[in-house]
Amino acid sequence: MTPRLWREMKGPMQRQARFSRRALLANASACSAAALLGAIHPAAAEAPPEVTKIRFVHTPAICLSPQYLAEELLRLEGFSEVEYVDIPTTKTLTLVEEGRADMTMGGAPDVVAALDAGKRIVPLAGIHAGCYELFVNGPIASVRDLKGKSVAITSEDPTERLFMAGFVAYVGVDPRDIHWITTSSADEAMQTFVTGKADAFLAFAAQPVELRARKVGRVILDTVRDRPWSQYFCCMLSARREFVEKYPVATRRVLRAVLKAADLCAQEPERAARYLAAKGYETRTDIALEVLKALPYRRWREADPEDTLRFHALRLREAGLVRNTPQKLLAQATDWRFLTELKRELKQ
Repeated sequence: MTPRLWREMKGPMQRQARFSRRALLANASACSAAALLGAIHPAAAEAPPEVTKIRFVHTPAICLSPQYLAEELLRLEGFSEVEYVDIPTTKTLTLVEEGRADMTMGGAPDVVAALDAGKRIVPLAGIHAGCYELFVNGPIASVRDLKGKSVAITSEDPTERLFMAGFVAYVGVDPRDIHWITTSSADEAMQTFVTGKADAFLAFAAQPVELRARKVGRVILDTVRDRPWSQYFCCMLSARREFVEKYPVATRRVLRAVLKAADLCAQEPERAARYLAAKGYETRTDIALEVLKALPYRRWREADPEDTLRFHALRLREAGLVRNTPQKLLAQATDWRFLTELKRELKQ
């Protein structure tokens, strides 16, 4: 080989070597993180995702751990870029519909309300039950006793009001008979309850852990244990309809990663808590661990997400918050084919 030919080849060879090292390091990082979580098996041979970037909404709720634990699993599924869009609002489904994110986990009542409003989102699966505990002050013995009482909620979070409306409507109380104290943040809503300015507060993970540690209030409804709420999903994974229609392979691969991550929460809560702390999603490892142990993350294998949407649609219709019948909502806006396929594939 002549010196001139060597000089002409040397630059591209070096660039290729640098690229190969970067790819190797990226793959090694993904595999090592996945190994930390106890899941290093890549997807079976199938078509690659049509798009290699996926965007989730980042919300400060540790109960949404599967979508954060899924990060490295998504890389093994063929996604080279996984983004968690940090947007200062909890109206996550609106952000997905607007195209600012592709998917998110969120409350089942939110899904019902979004479908009723005609938003172009598609629920893909239920993930787990639980999350919420209703704390009260004073001589309140049941949900029915909340009539005429005050409940602290967050203005930016529709989930709290929707869940509470469903709770009270289920026992025959009109949500309009509740005095809603609207605050600007979840921390402010909880502090309003702590200081005794509200009679009730719907706490979500990890707020119940904090309230118990401070010995504030008592629980009259726990959605992990109390029927009928414990029978249905709290959090569901939903996507923008255009994304599902345009990228069906990518949709299936994302859902598989999130479902595997949910299993990891159930099977290895200690390891998952350490990983979440290392990534900064919940720096208090002990609180993360308590939440992960409390929530039934394998519920996606057992429960029917369609039953959940039907149940919450009935409750919200009783409360006067949705117009359409459950039958219409389910017929027009749901797609469970990916979940059905993955339940067979991931059967254990």
